[in-house]
Amino acid sequence: MESRSIRIKSRKNKNISIKVIPGHFATNHSHINYYIDMTGIKYHMKAALEAGEALAEKYATNTLIDTIICMDGCEIIGGFLAQALNRSAVMGMSGNNDICVVTPEFNANGQVIFRDNIQPMVWNKNVLLLVASATTGKTINRSLECIKYYGGNIVAISALFSAIEEKQGVRVDAIFTAEDIPNYHTYSFEDCPDCREKHKIDAIVNSYGYSKL
Repeated sequence: MESRSIRIKSRKNKNISIKVIPGHFATNHSHINYYIDMTGIKYHMKAALEAGEALAEKYATNTLIDTIICMDGCEIIGGFLAQALNRSAVMGMSGNNDICVVTPEFNANGQVIFRDNIQPMVWNKNVLLLVASATTGKTINRSLECIKYYGGNIVAISALFSAIEEKQGVRVDAIFTAEDIPNYHTYSFEDCPDCREKHKIDAIVNSYGYSKL
């Protein structure tokens, strides 16, 4: 499967790249025809730094951010994003903020929760939600509902890759979009053409990685 991988560079920053693998893949919510491998951008320091700074450019001068909530293993990028926003002290909206970078938990029912000691970092705070990828937007919806429940004010959504442009009236700012991946498609389980043609699933995938079948 990995032998089919293609490296794609960001159109805005050539130092940021992802690998995509064509095939037949199943997520929790849909079937997709490309697996987007963001392992390098999430876990390698230099790539994560570039990604954090690229995302910060979208908010530095126009959006006040108190807290970054990281999903899908994006904590390193979230730290660099906070650092970049804080560094823009002269012209930046968040330059004087001691920005919190937090990750929620999931309870036994799969619900997103924040412990009592973390809740003050969300309540009445201007929150940026950072996710690795958004295909259908269902994970973002669940996260936004949680943030609102804990009293957070959602001012921005950032993604490394997104196939959607907005969710609940908030723009999704992404480094990579479906336009960067030729013929990228996402399907509901019942509408998947590969399933209709009885093509086997290559792997079960989510924002953390893949498991071959």
